Amino acid sequence: MRLTKYEHACFTLEKDGKLLVVDPGSYTTDLEAPENVAAIVVTHEHADHFDPAALGALIAHNPEAIIYGHEHITRQFGDTLPHQAVATGDRVTAGPFQLEFFGGEHALIHTDYPVIPNLGVLVDDTVAYPGDSFALPGKSIEVLALPVAAPWLNISQTLEYLAAVTPRVAFPTHDAILSPAGKELVDRLVGAKAAQLQVTYRRPAEPIEL
Repeated sequence: MRLTKYEHACFTLEKDGKLLVVDPGSYTTDLEAPENVAAIVVTHEHADHFDPAALGALIAHNPEAIIYGHEHITRQFGDTLPHQAVATGDRVTAGPFQLEFFGGEHALIHTDYPVIPNLGVLVDDTVAYPGDSFALPGKSIEVLALPVAAPWLNISQTLEYLAAVTPRVAFPTHDAILSPAGKELVDRLVGAKAAQLQVTYRRPAEPIEL
């Protein structure tokens, strides 16, 4: 597979000429609408992950693609976009990809804000992404999309999560709210922890071959 990281929480995986798109939200401005998309995963309904306009553009170019997400998301589509509701523990085949969903709840932002559904996704038992949570994938994985900056986390939680999962490779995600200096600081702190754990940590400027 080939992994490409886009702004904020969005990334794609390419396999057998098909793409899986994950969380093309409103903070992602550098993802164009490719024409080889097999499936789209939306982890939860916050706008930085769930942008109906971006989803509509992707489906317009890929009418056979399916959007996978929690019922809270898919019920908003009606008959407008192709979709399939999934829940914690579900495992589905999406084109050449095997998707397994884990977790179930968004991390607590503050008691003033309700906790909404959030599903992490494990792709081909290889790449794990928890969405806006620190839910564990429940098995050993090779590659971790690691949340590094958000109103619902501090860096100690990120470091503890990295240690709990201990993948072979980790890359930062959920970082559009950081300045360039903030990204450098996060990379220094996470990179040091990753080195202790013998995890390869990198901010991919180019696609990664997995």
